[in-house]
Amino acid sequence: MYRYIRPLKTVFQRPASILKLMDNETSDTAWMGRAIDLARKGKGRTSPNPAVGAVIVKNGRIIGEGWHKKAGGPHAEITALASCKTSAKGAVIYVTLEPCNHTGKTGPCAQALIESGLSEVVIGARDVSPKKGRRGIEALKRAGVKTRAGVLKSECDRLIEDFTKHSVTGMPHVTLKAAITLDGKIATRTGDSKWISSSASRSKVHRLRDEMDAVIVGSDTVIADDPQLTVRHGRPRLNPLRVIVDGALSISAKSKIITTARRIPTLVAVTKRASPRKIGAIRKAGAEVVIIKGASKKINLRAL
Repeated sequence: MYRYIRPLKTVFQRPASILKLMDNETSDTAWMGRAIDLARKGKGRTSPNPAVGAVIVKNGRIIGEGWHKKAGGPHAEITALASCKTSAKGAVIYVTLEPCNHTGKTGPCAQALIESGLSEVVIGARDVSPKKGRRGIEALKRAGVKTRAGVLKSECDRLIEDFTKHSVTGMPHVTLKAAITLDGKIATRTGDSKWISSSASRSKVHRLRDEMDAVIVGSDTVIADDPQLTVRHGRPRLNPLRVIVDGALSISAKSKIITTARRIPTLVAVTKRASPRKIGAIRKAGAEVVIIKGASKKINLRAL
């Protein structure tokens, strides 16, 4: 991160006469770095779409910028164009992901960029999704718009690793969270320990939750820790779906997760071993209970 934040800070401190002399690599890094910062504002808010940021630069100054804020809403490029206080004709747009060229809930961004009269489109990551990828760059080039890709590529790829994984494989992107001691323990022998992690790591956990569609735990975690699995730090809360894997449905209907299920989406995955009476109680509390077919003792996460 530091390698593009520092150039960006320098850019804003320099007068216009010096800005024009900046080499292309340094300015590309600065502007794409700003686009990445914008894209991060949408992390956890745009699913199933990727988080994308865009910056429009003209004569060494930002004239417009934006990010994708939610699925179904305007894409980053459209928001950036709409924010311009002067004509975008002849300007350069820096966008973290290849512009789309298909019509879904919104129109094709590539066509909007072509119509705006931009002189160049600089892209961080290419869209590698099998059905829709690569079409944006092709459309821009056919229209005669100068196009470059690969600026801060690794950082931009990392921004959309969840989107890429699902687009290419159909599988979700999974982040494993574990708090363990150096010798591989997760609690004291008596089980009475509360935390073995630090406040900094716990804050990071909340940031991770804030970016996820779902948080999955086993029944043992719910029984031992009685967690809430909510987002309680940082941005205004957008709690992920809470999923409990509990084959025999051994958790209590009085646990924090179940008693808050009417406010926060909660799903409990069980097998045919689960008591119908208890399934009814959990559902009455507001949680969704799903019986995984074919599972007798353990739940296959692929089936879930």
